[in-house]
Amino acid sequence: MDLNKVMIIGRLTRDPEVRSTTTGKTVASMTVATGRSWTGADGVKHEKSEFHNCVLWGKLGEIAGQYLTKGRQVYVEGRIETRDWTGTDGVKKYRTEIIVENMIMLGGQRSGLAAPPLQGAVPVVAQPVAFDAPEEEIIKVEDIPF
Repeated sequence: MDLNKVMIIGRLTRDPEVRSTTTGKTVASMTVATGRSWTGADGVKHEKSEFHNCVLWGKLGEIAGQYLTKGRQVYVEGRIETRDWTGTDGVKKYRTEIIVENMIMLGGQRSGLAAPPLQGAVPVVAQPVAFDAPEEEIIKVEDIPF
């Protein structure tokens, strides 16, 4: 049995970038930064940040584009995929991404007072959509679960 599951809590490094494919499907890209700090054996405090490329498809991507902004704390859950392509210079390139399947908007911006991590958390779950199913054009406020 195999398992490809990732769960991270971090902050957006920039506003999500939302676009449409040639077939009309919505896709959003965003980068989530996670950090950790530790004290080494020498007593010196160290910090390290990791940056995670995230891809959100369909309605989940639309919601991210409407409600998420740079600095916002978010929980994302999904799977890791690495895609490859050949660049214009003929060199093969790789990009590892988290394909987001679930998302929870947490707290607020880093500046100012944020709510405690799970107070007011908004779970947003990707719904499976059949390939030939029509998608709604407009996201209605009453469809958002908060």
